[in-house]
Amino acid sequence: MKPLRVVLDTNVLVSALMSPLGNPARVYRMFFSGAFSLVYNERILLEYEDVLYRLYLRISREDADTILNAIILHGEYVESVPSTFPMTDEDDRIFYDAAKSSDAYLITGNTRHYPNESFILTPTEFLEL
Repeated sequence: MKPLRVVLDTNVLVSALMSPLGNPARVYRMFFSGAFSLVYNERILLEYEDVLYRLYLRISREDADTILNAIILHGEYVESVPSTFPMTDEDDRIFYDAAKSSDAYLITGNTRHYPNESFILTPTEFLEL
């Protein structure tokens, strides 16, 4: 059986840190329990850093540091093959390309930003697998 791989859109991380009882938080905790391999690359890590440290989100620096360090230590670094088709939000392409290139699920709260593909799921859909 191949290992379960997941790419988390930034909105899932933010939701998990802001609302610890929701489905994004359940997915987030699954990463910490080793239920799946969290796939990332340099561009994704930079996006996470940019968003998690925004003061208006009120995510503690300690919480942001914890998740970023966990991703670096326990995540799976991948190089992505860039896609070329138009996307609703070009900032989301990095997540799509990482998931597509590594045969991973892409978990997002904004499925409408992505093509309709079976590997792109909401946190609720992922938890139902």
